Amino acid sequence: MGDDSAFDNGRGRKSDRPRRDNNRNKKYSPRSKEGFQSRPRRRFDDDDASSYSGKRSFKGGRDQRGRFKKEDNRPRRRDITGESSILSEIVERRKQEGRLKPRKQKILTLEFEEQHGPIRLNKYIANAGICSRRDADVLIASGAITVNGEVVTEMGHKVMPTDEVRYGDKVLQREKPVYVLLNKPKDYITTTDDERDRANVMELVRDACQERIYPVGRLDRDTTGLLLLTNDGDLTKKLTHPSSHIEKTYMVELDKPFASVDMDTIRHGIELSDGVVTPDDVEYVEGADSKKIVGITIHSGKNRVIRRMFDALGYEVVKLDRVIFAGLTKKDLPRGRWRFLTKNEISFLKMISTKNKEEEK
Repeated sequence: MGDDSAFDNGRGRKSDRPRRDNNRNKKYSPRSKEGFQSRPRRRFDDDDASSYSGKRSFKGGRDQRGRFKKEDNRPRRRDITGESSILSEIVERRKQEGRLKPRKQKILTLEFEEQHGPIRLNKYIANAGICSRRDADVLIASGAITVNGEVVTEMGHKVMPTDEVRYGDKVLQREKPVYVLLNKPKDYITTTDDERDRANVMELVRDACQERIYPVGRLDRDTTGLLLLTNDGDLTKKLTHPSSHIEKTYMVELDKPFASVDMDTIRHGIELSDGVVTPDDVEYVEGADSKKIVGITIHSGKNRVIRRMFDALGYEVVKLDRVIFAGLTKKDLPRGRWRFLTKNEISFLKMISTKNKEEEK
């Protein structure tokens, strides 16, 4: 170990084993000058510079010293002073020439105009829940309406939200239209005044809103299903008028199976004491256990018309449920619960009520 011929292993210790060269098998050893000198080098010509795919760009060619020119892609600083002067000239020229096109008026929504803008007097009265627009015209013509203490008989007169409108001694409030859909349970009546003090549907929607709302149409005490309540007197008039032809679909459960012969009879119309009534559609309910359950669609608004139709054929209605009213369904609406109509549903009701009247004309 003390021999001078021993090799240093790199850790300060001497060893008889020679140091291993890890690069001895490589063609070009980094420790060999001959390896670097014999390595072939790539040469660039002007033609090769354009096809070079390295990080640097040599599209500029060579300079006077034969070196490649680097392309300068850095963004240049904007001349803000020059641009500002140009914009100032454009603004001044437009001020002198004036506006070529008139300024567009700000378009307000219909809901905003109804709440804050002027409104026709007959619509104001209808929104207050007094009557429909047509009946309001009669009140205006008779001089029963005063605006700010003065009698108004002019048709088309408009009032503002700050105006005081009176009908007799009553001050009319411009209420926001409210539309509530109720899934009516059994043993509730729809009339607002009852001498026998029976359960009323108004008790079910007592907490719905502060405005006074009323049922659109009526349902018998034993009839369940959809009932619309609103303070929109004009819409109420349109939906309940016979000329509107608003369709209502009922699920009817009879005391016995409904015969096919009677099905054909009812489709052609049943003559009642107040005239012939023809349903729009009548079918057996798919998936029902028996033929006792029938679905019927009708647009007639006569009192107890469905019960009287089946009674004329010798059947007793055990259960009667209104499942569709003017396109509204009781989906996700349990019995005895209510919900507000959406904007699309309100627009649809106003559209079909007007459309049906126009088709009749």
